[in-house]
Amino acid sequence: MDALLGALMGDFLGTPVYFWVAFLAIVIGLLVFDLGVLHRDEHEISARESLTLYAGYVSIAMLFGAWVWWSRGSEAGLEFYTGYLIEQSLAMDNMFVIATIFGFLGIPRLYQHRVLFWGILGVILFRAILIGVGAALVYQFNWILAVFGAFLIFTGIKMFSHKDEEPDLEQNAIYNFLRRRFRITSVLDGRNFTTMQPDPKTGKLVRFLTPLGVALIMVEAVDLIFAVDSVPAVFAVTQDTFIVYTSNIFAILGLRALYFALAAAMNRFRYLQVSLAIVLVLIGIKVTLVPFGIHLDTLLSLVATISILAGGVFYSMWKTRNEPNISAQEDPTQGQLEP
Repeated sequence: MDALLGALMGDFLGTPVYFWVAFLAIVIGLLVFDLGVLHRDEHEISARESLTLYAGYVSIAMLFGAWVWWSRGSEAGLEFYTGYLIEQSLAMDNMFVIATIFGFLGIPRLYQHRVLFWGILGVILFRAILIGVGAALVYQFNWILAVFGAFLIFTGIKMFSHKDEEPDLEQNAIYNFLRRRFRITSVLDGRNFTTMQPDPKTGKLVRFLTPLGVALIMVEAVDLIFAVDSVPAVFAVTQDTFIVYTSNIFAILGLRALYFALAAAMNRFRYLQVSLAIVLVLIGIKVTLVPFGIHLDTLLSLVATISILAGGVFYSMWKTRNEPNISAQEDPTQGQLEP
């Protein structure tokens, strides 16, 4: 018992082990509750249910942040909340791309939660790797924060200049790679990611990816790509690995729950990307200044991020106030994949 207590009180990446254990216990508990209770019977998730789930995830994240504040001080608490908000903000764009993927592949709403749920497991793993590598680089080479900042500024400017462009999944490199390397069927097989079908050449039963499996791989790949932006952005707020990782995971969990409400009215958030571009540029400037000993106030960053995002949301809703809600296009019976 003494050895166990000693291990829990020891440090891992600068944070007591029991903090990590508590965090993992909460996340595992949420995932088990989500799959084993809330979605034990597969069903289409309505916008109302999506908003309710999102409110629950946000509440848990806020309570976790309050615990961080109480146990580690106000600065750590502010860093958690700011990192959480930044990750949620930048991952919004990810949600719109995911909706486009589902629409392109013809994934019914009935099975979309299944893709998002199993995608979370990849997020937990890949974010840990990316944040671990990022933290190691920052620890060894503090100047790399300036590189992160320059990349964020470039990405923000690029996002603004391409704000009116729609993703072209027919020409998407990931999609085309999967078509070249894997057997893919154009027909869904219920909730399965793979299915057994006769090989067109040999007639033998072989395994094919279903559109659901293609969607899962593309969602994972897209999240990894977007993480290249969002992870350095949180490093602008703090270099505490625990806060960077936990704020990332809680934000993604909440946004995945919010997805179905967002997907029901994609056209109403037309100008949000401009706000995200501005946030990226400002965060890029902030992180670029860190190696030069200039640290902008965390509370100021939090207030600025909230204000810019709120402005983007309200302006979008006002400009599209006379438009009906338009969801991501879906064909509930058939995907658009070609064999």
